[in-house]
Amino acid sequence: MTTVKLPDGPTTPAFLQGLEVMAGRTRAWRRLHDRYGSAFTFYLPRFGRMVVLSDPAEVKALFTASTDIADNVDVNLGQFLGPGSLFALKGAEHRKHRKLLTPPFHGRRLAVYEGLIEQETVHELATWPQGREFATMDSMMRITLNVILRAVFGAEGKEFDELRELLPKLVLVGSALAAVPVPRKFLGRFGPWARFAAHRRHYDEIVGRLIDRAAADQERLADRDDVLAMMLQSRYDDGTAMTRSEIADELLALLTAGHETTATTLAWTIERLRRHPDVLRRLVAEVDAGDSALREATLLEVQRVRPVVDATARQIRAESLELGRWTLPKGQNVLVSIRLMHENEELFPNARAFDPDRFVGVRPGTFSWIPFGGGARRCIGAAFATMEMNVVLRTLLRDFTLEPTTAPDERTHFRGVALVPAKKGRAVVRRRSPRPTVAAEAAAGQVTA
Repeated sequence: MTTVKLPDGPTTPAFLQGLEVMAGRTRAWRRLHDRYGSAFTFYLPRFGRMVVLSDPAEVKALFTASTDIADNVDVNLGQFLGPGSLFALKGAEHRKHRKLLTPPFHGRRLAVYEGLIEQETVHELATWPQGREFATMDSMMRITLNVILRAVFGAEGKEFDELRELLPKLVLVGSALAAVPVPRKFLGRFGPWARFAAHRRHYDEIVGRLIDRAAADQERLADRDDVLAMMLQSRYDDGTAMTRSEIADELLALLTAGHETTATTLAWTIERLRRHPDVLRRLVAEVDAGDSALREATLLEVQRVRPVVDATARQIRAESLELGRWTLPKGQNVLVSIRLMHENEELFPNARAFDPDRFVGVRPGTFSWIPFGGGARRCIGAAFATMEMNVVLRTLLRDFTLEPTTAPDERTHFRGVALVPAKKGRAVVRRRSPRPTVAAEAAAGQVTA
């Protein structure tokens, strides 16, 4: 018999432990880390007894374990996104789907979307008020939603407008249900689950129309760049195609993973830069010079100090798993604290400070910088999201002056899945004067002479 060995943890009643996290996630994780160290056992609503890890070696061992040994927890976003989504699938089925969906989000495919992202950013930023404070997160939501609808769904016209109105409602209700568990039959056909089901039926109907239209125009299908078109043409190793329900579930998962989280990181970026004028000044100079190293480092650092998702989870599938100091039994849920990993002083000296220079010319560690999770279940759209944030920030700094502030840091608000700025990343901007072209500067010099 294998002897189970779990980390220590609080002995208070389970519901009180759950209340502590609900009252303040970051504060709770930090307090428990200070008392018990880099591993502790804690009770979370819906998940039960969790082993919480933030030791780099133990986290790496968990992330690199085979999915036959440690895979996704049973309670996951698949209940909202559908059984055919990457969030719900496990083991061989997850690997099969992931292999099919990886190509559109890597390599040269990403360059196809850069112009689209800049176009949507310019269009949205044109609506920004100048000289008065406003919240930026709703704008970022619109940018990332429009990008996803065009790049992933290939939506246009009526379907584009319908999805743009529907999807924020669907995500909002789903996030609320994920945060506060509500029985499915609560309030019957008038309750939140009924609203979610109605939104999902409407979504499936719209996607069905998009699939029908694409399938009926085979000649143009091969020339399209959107992910839906690629899904319709792709085949598994055995030659079979994705089913309609699989396509609908995966498209919804890609929307959820690539819309709210990316927009929230951009809102946090504005919140951080306004409070660090030296970094902001250097970023503007870099944009004007056509460089990008500091901008890329800044986005890495924002995701380190303000992770939008602060944890990722696994469940032990083997009879037991030796993980560093611990021996975990089958069925044990394990939570990797992204927040505590990112605040590890050994990995990131002066970890609470916002310091983009720590990443200039330095690639972050695969198993220490983990805003996209890690291992076989790392976010499939990480490269796409990184490119999108880079283009949006570059366009913003090129076209607008972002005014610094001495206001206190915006607090973190937990919205069911994402940790968002409580005041939605407030900003004051002014449009920059267009920089003269090289030809115009040369002509001006000749006239002066």
